[in-house]
Amino acid sequence: MAVPPPQFTDDEIDRLVETFYARIRRHHRLGPIFEGAIGEDGWPHHLATLKDFWSSVLNTTGRYKGQPMIVHQSVEGITEGLFTPWLNLFHQTAVEIFDAPRAAIVGQKAERIAASLKLGLFFKPDAIA
Repeated sequence: MAVPPPQFTDDEIDRLVETFYARIRRHHRLGPIFEGAIGEDGWPHHLATLKDFWSSVLNTTGRYKGQPMIVHQSVEGITEGLFTPWLNLFHQTAVEIFDAPRAAIVGQKAERIAASLKLGLFFKPDAIA
């Protein structure tokens, strides 16, 4: 039995990552957080890692071998409120690159990833309210 082709091509994933993170870098709130965490010289490596990440998420390629929760725990300035503009930019980019059904799939994956990161970074059940 033949394996069906992936729903998302490498070129589409590259375009998603490159377009989205170019917008992130220009965003008045998100840009400085990312620049502080990645630095000017770190972007080529970061984009390559994110392309592997989204290839793994969207096409189950297994190319990504990292631990996003641990990486994001050390990002200075990240707040729960920054997930909203991040997701808004992501959805906007996905809708421009993919047809509606595939943009919805990509958006749902991003929503789950954001929810997981928010829980891991900010949920403190033992904290006194």
